[in-house]
Amino acid sequence: MISFRLGVEDLADTCFAISPLREVMGSLRALRAPALYPLHVRWRAAVLQGLDPDDARLLAALVGDTLALPDFLTPRPTSFAPTLDEQLTVVRATPPEAVRRDLLAAHAPRPLPDVLRAVSAPGDAPVAELLDELCALLRRYWESALLPSWPRMRLVLEADITHRARQLATGGARLLFADLHRNLRWDDGVLRVDRMRGRHHVDGSGRGLRLVPSLFAHQPAPPVSAAEPPMLAYPSRGAATLWEPVPEPAAPALAALLGAPRTTLLRLLAEPLPTVELARRLGVTPSAVSQHLRVLHATGLVTRARDGRRVLYRRSPLGERLVRHGGA
Repeated sequence: MISFRLGVEDLADTCFAISPLREVMGSLRALRAPALYPLHVRWRAAVLQGLDPDDARLLAALVGDTLALPDFLTPRPTSFAPTLDEQLTVVRATPPEAVRRDLLAAHAPRPLPDVLRAVSAPGDAPVAELLDELCALLRRYWESALLPSWPRMRLVLEADITHRARQLATGGARLLFADLHRNLRWDDGVLRVDRMRGRHHVDGSGRGLRLVPSLFAHQPAPPVSAAEPPMLAYPSRGAATLWEPVPEPAAPALAALLGAPRTTLLRLLAEPLPTVELARRLGVTPSAVSQHLRVLHATGLVTRARDGRRVLYRRSPLGERLVRHGGA
């Protein structure tokens, strides 16, 4: 079990962040253990087909047998949504002793894979060379494996954060942590992460907690080292919608009344969704979705409410009855 002691200042500084590098490293787990990531099977097959064998070997070496990741390759985000290059700059600045510590910890109790043995050589030069090689590798991998899907991925992650922020505002930390994952327990100012390989306690000491949703997390993932400040990657809501195909054509009766595009929108709005997320799921532009939403709202079939800078739409009671009896 790993636990975080969070005082008043830590809770006040609890915030969410999106981490491209965390998604890069988490996706390596999906390549290594496909059984834990059934939603990403097709994506995995496509990525493996295009990977250079040498790159694949080094990428695989960055994940331990227990699926642990080196902490220096999952740095705590310092802003809401840092770019990959900003995070790789942080990686390049990692002290050599921390690189060695984190690689050994990720692979413990087994020895380092052959492709990483250079870090055991005396001096800092081998570590500096490895950091340059890893940063170049992770950028290549990002561009081929994740960048094409990143706009969709980011929308799903932002939707999760919107949901979690609402939980925090309406139910406080207890509701938030209770719903993040069954392995999390919040009690008497301590957040406990059960079923972890490590066993240590981290005091927030006013540093706050970073919560990072991930589409490639199957359970909560805190840093391996007790020396790292409080951070927790957790499974994002909506991962199943990432590769979801466009909904099937609407039922004839309701489509004849509303038209196929508006019927499809009405089917999707069983939960509150913003325009950009609806556009992503349908593979159309936000402006096209907005035109249909205006009509559905004007006729009382959907409701809308502002959530920060976004407007969320949802089926109204009238829309619910129409979908239920119209066969959509």
